[in-house]
Amino acid sequence: MRALLPRLLALSLAAAFPGAALAAQTYGLVVGVDQYPNDVSLDGAVRDAEDVYRSMSAAGFKVVKFTNAEARKDDIRKAWTDMVAEAAAGDTIIFTYAGHGAQMPELVAGDEADGLDEFLQLPGFDRNRYEETSREIIVDNEMNAWFAEAEGKGVHVLFVSDSCFSGGMSRSITGKSRLAPAVKVKLAAPSQEAIDGASLKEIDFKQVTVLAASLESQPTPEVIIDGEPRGALSWSFARAVEGSADRNGDGIITRIELEDYVFSNVKNRSEALQVPNFTPQVARSESEVVVRLTRGLPGNGEAAGDNATPNAFKPARELGWTGKIALEIDGDAEKPENADGAGTPFRWDVANGVFYTPNGDVAAENIGPDRIQAVVHKFVLLDFLKAMASQNPGSVSLRPVRDIYAAGDRLRFDAPAGRYPNMLVFNLANTGEVQFLDMQAAGTASSAFKLTDVEVVKPFGADHLITIRTAESVDAIGAVLADRNVTAAALLQALMTRLDGKEASVAIQPLYTREAL
Repeated sequence: MRALLPRLLALSLAAAFPGAALAAQTYGLVVGVDQYPNDVSLDGAVRDAEDVYRSMSAAGFKVVKFTNAEARKDDIRKAWTDMVAEAAAGDTIIFTYAGHGAQMPELVAGDEADGLDEFLQLPGFDRNRYEETSREIIVDNEMNAWFAEAEGKGVHVLFVSDSCFSGGMSRSITGKSRLAPAVKVKLAAPSQEAIDGASLKEIDFKQVTVLAASLESQPTPEVIIDGEPRGALSWSFARAVEGSADRNGDGIITRIELEDYVFSNVKNRSEALQVPNFTPQVARSESEVVVRLTRGLPGNGEAAGDNATPNAFKPARELGWTGKIALEIDGDAEKPENADGAGTPFRWDVANGVFYTPNGDVAAENIGPDRIQAVVHKFVLLDFLKAMASQNPGSVSLRPVRDIYAAGDRLRFDAPAGRYPNMLVFNLANTGEVQFLDMQAAGTASSAFKLTDVEVVKPFGADHLITIRTAESVDAIGAVLADRNVTAAALLQALMTRLDGKEASVAIQPLYTREAL
């Protein structure tokens, strides 16, 4: 009788909480590589791996991690094999990779539309000694063979790839790209799987979802997040697994919830340099689940199923916001307040009046001592808004989509209707000015907001269009915004007083501009 009690208890819990899928287990295979002895090393991939590993472990997943020299193909393959062997139908394996990606001539003629296979580059690979080191790459065909093993057992797979295989940057980014040089000559396949897997395509799988850091035409740069080089996708995915993507708190993250969360936060954290790419592009169903969080199960501090409750919203300081930025000054000038923070600094060239982001972008031009404080306060406020957005990101867009816009370009900005009744829309200009655009208060549901036929004109740099939606009263914040002399510091104080730690959806649209070429 004693042996039957756990089974009966499990059946009772499953009946009481049908949405929790109590028996399902999630496995994590995490790989991150910074140190490439035979190629350009990276700065943030191991941080990405450690961050994702912590978030998965806290979520109750069974996780194995390989970083730098530990990331050997045979060991990664064995870890995958062991997970597939242990997993049962309905379980999930999440495989995350942060590091270099590259291309090579297709191994099977006619297999790829562009004639190129993609591969993940591990530390032991040396393209100048391919025959000796070919075991230290993982070709896309091989990965498809791995995925097929899991799908054959009814195991779900989510592959998160924070690397890139092609693309070029049009903005002056100083950080490193996760693109290794392509292999130019046709070479022998590194394994039989690399041949056999050519007949398997990601789009044909029924229980495999691939999340790539960027579109094929874009780079995947390392960007500065919280003062350190990171991958925007890995950072966003770690926050998603912590529960931020689980909008209704039911202990599961659907494909649509993950899309909404990742698309917005990758744009925020990469300053609109990249757009994540899902395969398949459209969710298989409205309720398709890609991540199960054990925190949603009974006994883990939150209810599950029909009793689910939305996540609590934390104040910005609990999310890492410090109220300061780091600033390096080239030239003779006094450092403004709130500019002595830690991490990779912004940079102000006093003589030329150019203000640079930690990523190396030109954020503002013609910034003299009379404007520098306003610019610093703008980025302190922007970091506050990014912290808010990391919990509940909204959706906005610019058309056409570009990394950078030139003088004379015409744009359209769209903020779709949301589920909250109150709305604020404003622009944080590259000069540090706050420009009030719209407010809606005491409505039954917020309406869409549009700016059409906007022309890019001087001054150039980085603007940030902001939309905030909330059920909280916004009248007092609107009054601050309506003041023609409002400063970023005054707006920050109003937002901290009224919305910090409250339920609010924040959408951020970076807009980088320059003189026409």
